[in-house]
Amino acid sequence: MRSADGASRWAVEARGLGKRYRKNWALRDCSFRLPAGSVCGLVGSNGAGKSTLLNIAARLVRPTTGSLRILGRPVTDPGVLASCAFVAQDKPLFPQFTVEDTLRLGAELNPRWDQAVAERIVGSGRIPLGARVGTLSGGHRSRVALALAFGKRPELLLLDEPLAALDPLSQHEIGGLLMAEAAEQGTTVVMSSHQLSDVATMCDHLVAVADGRVRLAGEVDELLEAHRMVTGAHLVEGVPEEIARHTVVESRTTGRQFTALIHARGPVEGEWKVTAPSLEEVLLGYLRSPGAPALVTADAGPEDIEQTEHTEHTEIEARAARGEEGAA
Repeated sequence: MRSADGASRWAVEARGLGKRYRKNWALRDCSFRLPAGSVCGLVGSNGAGKSTLLNIAARLVRPTTGSLRILGRPVTDPGVLASCAFVAQDKPLFPQFTVEDTLRLGAELNPRWDQAVAERIVGSGRIPLGARVGTLSGGHRSRVALALAFGKRPELLLLDEPLAALDPLSQHEIGGLLMAEAAEQGTTVVMSSHQLSDVATMCDHLVAVADGRVRLAGEVDELLEAHRMVTGAHLVEGVPEEIARHTVVESRTTGRQFTALIHARGPVEGEWKVTAPSLEEVLLGYLRSPGAPALVTADAGPEDIEQTEHTEHTEIEARAARGEEGAA
C-alpha cells in the first residue's frame, strides 16, 4: 500500500520469514508489518530471533523462507541500502580512526550524508573530533555510531540493543538523543532491547518474538487495550468458566486466589477484580506462555500485504523445500 505521494505506508513487511542454520531455525514463519514513522520495540529473550530478524533487514543475512519488504521494496533491492542504517550491538567502528576520520568516512560512503546532523550529535556529547574511537567510553562510542547512522539520513534505522552495557546516565542521554533525532528526521526505528522499561517509554509499536516466532505485534496502546488482569477467589481446579470464555494468556492460583492475564472478548462476568495490565505484564505473559495463541493486531497483520514478492525469495523457498544447503 502506498500513500498519495507514492511512498510506502509500511516501513517493514514480513511474510512467512524464516532463517535456518543447518537443522535449527533461528526465525520461523515470521509475519508482521510496521507503519512508516513509528518507533518499534523488538523484544524477546536471548536466542529468540531478534538479531536474526535485524540482520535480514540489514541485508547481512539471507532468509531461508518467506519475504521481507523494506519501505515498499524487496530487501534484495539495491536501493534499500541507501534508505536504511544499521547499528549493531557491538558498535563496530574503526578504533584507530579519530572521530573526525569516522565522520569523513560516513560522508564518502553515503551520497545523502548530512555533516551538520552528524557533527551536532557528536558535539552535543562534547566529544573531541580528534579523539581516537578506541579511547572513547561506551556512551561516547554509541553517540558516534548514532552520528554515523543519522548522518546517512535513513528512512529506516535498525538498532540492535542500542542501550546495552551503558550506565544509567548514558542510557538516558542516548535514549533521549535517539528519540529526538528520529522525531526530527521522521525516521522509522526498529530497536531490539532486553529492557522492557525502554520499550514502554520509547516505543509506540511492539514486536515480541520467542523461539523464532512472533508472539505479539501491534501498536502498544491497542495491545494494552485488548488485555485485562483478573483476580479473585477460586475454590475449584482449573480456569473458571467465566474466565475461560476469553483467551487466557497466563494464569496462576495461589492458595484460594486466582490471577489471569486475558485477551478480553468483552466484559468479564462474575465477582472478579478487573484491572488494566502494564506493558511489562502483557509482554511477560506471552513470553512465558508459548502455548497461548499469538496476538498480531489487524493493522500489524500480513493479511493485506501486497503479494508482490521478489523472485529470489521464491527460489529460496523452493530450495528450502528441497532441503538444499544453499537455501541457508
